[in-house]
Amino acid sequence: MDQPALRQFLEIPYDKLEDMNLEVKEARIKRVDAGKLQEARMKYLADEKRIKAVTVCFTDLEGRLHMLDYDKKFLLKSADNLTFDGSSIRGFSQQAESDLRLKCDWSSFYWLPADVFGPGKVLVFGEVLERDGRPYSADMRARLKAFTDTLYAKQDIECHVANEIEGFLFQGRNAERRFHESGKFDFISTGGYYHSLPGDPLRRFIDGSAEVQRSMGFANEKDHPEVAPSQFEMNYSYTQALIAADQVQLYKLICRQVADRMDMTASFLPKPVAGVNGNGMHTNISIAKGGKNLFFDRKGQDGLSSLGWKFIDRILHNANDICLVLNASVNAYRRLDPHFEAPNQIKASAIDRGSMVRIPLGNERSARIEVRSVGPDANPYLAIFTLLATGLEGPESPATDAEKRARTRFLPDNIHDAIRLFKTSEFSLKLLGEDVAGKYAELKSASAERCPKALGTRVKVAEVQFHHEVTNQYLWNMF
Repeated sequence: MDQPALRQFLEIPYDKLEDMNLEVKEARIKRVDAGKLQEARMKYLADEKRIKAVTVCFTDLEGRLHMLDYDKKFLLKSADNLTFDGSSIRGFSQQAESDLRLKCDWSSFYWLPADVFGPGKVLVFGEVLERDGRPYSADMRARLKAFTDTLYAKQDIECHVANEIEGFLFQGRNAERRFHESGKFDFISTGGYYHSLPGDPLRRFIDGSAEVQRSMGFANEKDHPEVAPSQFEMNYSYTQALIAADQVQLYKLICRQVADRMDMTASFLPKPVAGVNGNGMHTNISIAKGGKNLFFDRKGQDGLSSLGWKFIDRILHNANDICLVLNASVNAYRRLDPHFEAPNQIKASAIDRGSMVRIPLGNERSARIEVRSVGPDANPYLAIFTLLATGLEGPESPATDAEKRARTRFLPDNIHDAIRLFKTSEFSLKLLGEDVAGKYAELKSASAERCPKALGTRVKVAEVQFHHEVTNQYLWNMF
């Protein structure tokens, strides 16, 4: 006689997962009342006996994703009083301040594929709050949410974003954390752009990751190997700015988890291997009002409206001030190398991929700008908030449009110059606030000071070991 299963946790087929997650995403896009969403989610959790835990996510100032699993029954009783030790998070509160609060953003609710995340779990993004319930200043997700909500409430403006995130697949688990032992990364494939056999490890990884993304409502478009050996990219449709930033964090989490299950490592270091193309996070942006794409003008230069060009000009004018936000690590400045299609020129172009900003070919629906100089290790909330706030509200150059677009300037080629430009920028200080800007510069300086100033052609152990997405307390304390 068969024994009854001891555990009966929730496991949902992928096709049904996709429908459920797309339905939640649609409610979010339509801005269904937050109170109604919270009530519906809490009721669902109470009624669904097969759920054991809720994974609550938040992101620190540098962009690391943190996850806490709350027992479902505890969460239902204590959702208005979730706390964590903020002093343990780099860039958050001081030891003397310690406790911070978490508030679930129930609009950002995801059902998870059980074979990747474990059965009986759902995921929700959280907002970090001060002890007294005020938004925490270093929580850039909340800053982005407040900024886009205000634009919509006051001007009926919706900000749309799509990120193209490149990564590398390396042999072995924890390849980045073991880099200080071997001093090298081992490719899983030496194929090139679009080239991968249907059953080889890189293709199996891409297929597996894309399936998970699809099930979580990403609205996939295409996926393929990239130019460099063992490099990949999986594209999905544009959406509201906050959803797009959440999806960046989930994209990297999914890739790392799928790779780990295959005894491999998905790496989002901007330039983990010298001599081949690096990883970018090209960020496509458009602005809409009342469903109309405000960046499109059939008669405009390169099909872009005057608003679109003004958005670009503001980004170019403030490019050096915000470079540290978009290129957040020592290693990121290796990628800004003109020999490898690197977008290090402070200019805009419809065809030149060395330009910081590209204007892709588009129509009334797809007209957009593409900021190519963003690294995949940037805090997506901070980067998207900075680009939107700069493009819509940033200081403008006193030069004429012709003068601005005729000059060719270059982004910093090292983090030390980027830190100096950031710290002396009145705009960056005003944009982020003195406290957050100071914390961010301090964190970047701490990493930079542990690395050689002249990087040379070889990737150094320190720039991997002290990278904000790779380091842990043990490695930091080896210095």
